[in-house]
Amino acid sequence: MRITDLTLLHADAGWRTISFLKLSTDAGLVGWSEFYDGFGVGGAAQLIEQFRPQVTGKDPRSVGALSGLLHAMSRLTPGGVVHQAIGAIENACLDIKAKALGIPVYALFGGPYRTRIPLYWTHCGYFRALRPKLFEETLGFGKVRSLDDMKALGAKVAKDGFRALKTNPMRFSKSGATGFNPGFLPDLSAVERGVPRDLVRSVCDLLEAFRDGAGDEVGLMLDLNFSMRPAGCIAVGRALERFGLEWLEVDQADAAALADIRAALSVPIASLESIYGAGAYRPFLHNAAADVAIVDVVWNGLLEAVRIAALADAHDVTVAPHNFYGDLGSAISAHFAAAVPNLRIMEFEVDDAPWRHDFVTKPLLVENGEIVLTDELGWGFEVNEEGVRAHPAKS
Repeated sequence: MRITDLTLLHADAGWRTISFLKLSTDAGLVGWSEFYDGFGVGGAAQLIEQFRPQVTGKDPRSVGALSGLLHAMSRLTPGGVVHQAIGAIENACLDIKAKALGIPVYALFGGPYRTRIPLYWTHCGYFRALRPKLFEETLGFGKVRSLDDMKALGAKVAKDGFRALKTNPMRFSKSGATGFNPGFLPDLSAVERGVPRDLVRSVCDLLEAFRDGAGDEVGLMLDLNFSMRPAGCIAVGRALERFGLEWLEVDQADAAALADIRAALSVPIASLESIYGAGAYRPFLHNAAADVAIVDVVWNGLLEAVRIAALADAHDVTVAPHNFYGDLGSAISAHFAAAVPNLRIMEFEVDDAPWRHDFVTKPLLVENGEIVLTDELGWGFEVNEEGVRAHPAKS
C-alpha cells in the first residue's frame, strides 16, 4: 500500500478555522486527521504541503518510520508548527493502518482501557462573555453577561453530566466582560504579567458563581495559561484554595519555576499543553512540576502522545488531553484517552459552532458528559467533504 495523494481542507467554525488532512492510497483506503492552524502565526498547512514529496509513495502503515523520517528532516528547525504538521500526517496514517487491520485506532496501542471518556466543559462561558455578538447572533447561544448568567451556566454543566468545568480569568462590569490573558495577547497595560489587585477578587467572584450554580459535585478549574509569573500564580492559587479546585492550570517555560508553584499550593497543578515531544516533558516530570500532564494529541501525534503518557505514568502522573478541536480532533483525543492507563479527564469544547458536526459523516457520540467510543474502524467516522465545503474558511 502506498500514499498517492495529500489533500487539505479548511472550514469556518465560527470563531476559528478547522482544518483537515486527507491521505489517499492506491488500496482505496483514506486516512483523516484534524489540525488547527491558528496557533500563533499559523503555517502548519504550508509545512504539510512541504512534506508532500516525502509522504507520497510511502507505506502509511509504517507510521513510526514515516514520522521518524519527517522529524529527522526537520531536526535543525524543530518547533511547534513542525510538530503540528508531522502530527497531522501521523494521525492520518494511523487511521489508514487501523482500517487496514479492521480495528479502531485505540486497539493499535493495546486499548481500550475504557470506552466512555469523562469530559470537562472547557472555556466555560469565557468566549461567550468576551464575544457576545458572535455567540448570540451567529452561533445562537444565550446571553452570558453577568455573574448570574455564569451561575445558570454552571447549573447546565451539572445537568448535562459533565465532571468538571474550566474557565479563565475575567472581570464583569456594566460594559460587559473583559479577559485577562497577557501571556497570549499582550498589551502595554499587562505585558509584565503582573496581577492586578482587583483580578483576584473578580476570579473569586466568578468561581463562587459557578460553585453556586454547579453544586459541589462538579469540579472547578481555572486556567491561567502564561498570564502570570510564579509569584502571581501562587497568590491566585492561595486565594482559590477554599474552592477545592480540581486543578489550577499554569504554563511556565521553566520546570523548576513550575515545581515551586506546585510546592507552594495545596491545589493540584495541571500544565504542559504547550510542550511537544516526550523529551520536552522529561525535565518537568523529573522535577515533579505538575500533578496532571496535559497532552495535545492533535499537535504531538497520537504515536508520540502515547509515549508521553507512558513517561508520565512512570512518574506516577496522570494525563489529560488538550482538546479544543472539532469532532474529529475530539475523536483523536478520545482514542488516546482509551489507550492509556493514566487518564485523568478530557477537555471538551461545548461552546462551539453547531454546524461543526456537519464536518463528519456522523456526530461524535456524547452522553451524560462522556464521549462514547465504539469498535468501528479507524477513528469511527469519516470527514464529510461536502459539509466542509459548505462552510468555506474565511480569509
